[in-house]
Amino acid sequence: MAGPAPGRLLRPLATLALALTLLAPGPPAVRAGQTPRPAERGPPVRLFTEEELAGYGGEEENQPIYMAVKGVVFDVTSGKEFYGRGAPYNALAGKDATRGVAKMSLDPADLTHDTTGLTAEELKSLDDVFTKVYKAKYPIVGYTARRILNEDGSPNLDFKPEDQPHFDLKDEF
Repeated sequence: MAGPAPGRLLRPLATLALALTLLAPGPPAVRAGQTPRPAERGPPVRLFTEEELAGYGGEEENQPIYMAVKGVVFDVTSGKEFYGRGAPYNALAGKDATRGVAKMSLDPADLTHDTTGLTAEELKSLDDVFTKVYKAKYPIVGYTARRILNEDGSPNLDFKPEDQPHFDLKDEF
């Protein structure tokens, strides 16, 4: 399947950038007499294609390990003993493994973003693990293209950046 022409993606990305700027929370309120502290900044978040994300599967010794759940890309390098080469959950690294996380499965057929046909219990498990494990433990480094863009290259208007203090749209596009 051929993707949209490169020029066709620029306008939707610019529209998405504007929408995200409007959605981004403002700076926290500062009490009178207090000096505002700069927000802690991690690496800027970015957009990942499936091919780019596959390059962070834990195979290279000195490269970060990334995985995606629900289209959110996490840096799981601190859990190298779980996600690195030869580790028990390495199959999840370098891809959007949403279905596998929901089903608690490492079956290659489940290592996909597709949630079609998951039970209510599996979807609840997915939300719990997403919030209580991944968002609580690992920094967000980006989003999958599938989460931000529709298949035709237009912006996904339902996209909401995850609540991260270092998310700054001007660094992303």
